[in-house]
Amino acid sequence: MNQATLVTEIKQLKRTKSAVILAHNYQPREIYEIADFIGDSLELARKAEQTGAPLLLFCGVRFMAETAKLLSPDSRVILPEPKAGCELAEMATAEQMRNKKKEMGDVVTVTYVNTTAEVKAESDICCTSANAVKVVNSLPENRRILFVPDKNLAAYVAQETGRNIVPWEGFCYVHAFFTVDDVRRARKEHPDAVVISHPECPIDVLNASDRVASTGGMLKLAEQYDELVLGTEAGMCARVSYDHPEKRCYPLKPDAICKNMKRTSLEKAMQALKDETGEVTVPEEIAGKARAAIERMMSVSRPNR
Repeated sequence: MNQATLVTEIKQLKRTKSAVILAHNYQPREIYEIADFIGDSLELARKAEQTGAPLLLFCGVRFMAETAKLLSPDSRVILPEPKAGCELAEMATAEQMRNKKKEMGDVVTVTYVNTTAEVKAESDICCTSANAVKVVNSLPENRRILFVPDKNLAAYVAQETGRNIVPWEGFCYVHAFFTVDDVRRARKEHPDAVVISHPECPIDVLNASDRVASTGGMLKLAEQYDELVLGTEAGMCARVSYDHPEKRCYPLKPDAICKNMKRTSLEKAMQALKDETGEVTVPEEIAGKARAAIERMMSVSRPNR
């Protein structure tokens, strides 16, 4: 079956089942064609909360599908590729969190959404790369903050807020290996481009870049600039081109690929939607606590706050 036929059949099946398809910005470009909403973690979390659809097909990775389930407990959430995990999310466990909090004593725990539901349940509040600074600034000024699990995002937030942040020693393998030399090379190759890097990059890379932004922020900045270099997953340039075909967009590293994000395909989406397989569930004893941490984040992040 060719791509156009697959897209048509998936859309028809989606209507028949009253399903909504959510797709992260890093998904393969072919997935954009079937999605109702494409966005970053915060945008998709909001859509999951608002949709009310009985069936959500989440084209992304597991922690994102779990978050959708937490915010839409009455919906069935399906992940087309059950093996689509996140190595960053796997760098922190609930047991490790409990031990660390016990060791540190009086501490506020801020957990990046790139974590399992079990880890979120051990948190005071969650954040995304788009709202991490805002979330941390919302906390009492005199408290120490344990920031889990991305040390690079933690360093960026500490720099932007001046707060006492203790970082977890996790990292995203796609972003952690960008270097200042990569930025220098990009400036030579594309002297008219603005360099925008994701806050999961090392702090020296962020400081060498022109702008720092989440994937959603990158899309907004693409409205302002004709030529961009993006320090994030290489597929983000496909996302920019999808919305802005007239823009020139280059990845900071062409081989900066998240293998888990690329596990999803139209064939897998079709099969999962047809058979309603790959359902993601969260035990209620975990879901209640994790949901509370996400809802605190959502409250801080709502517009006009």
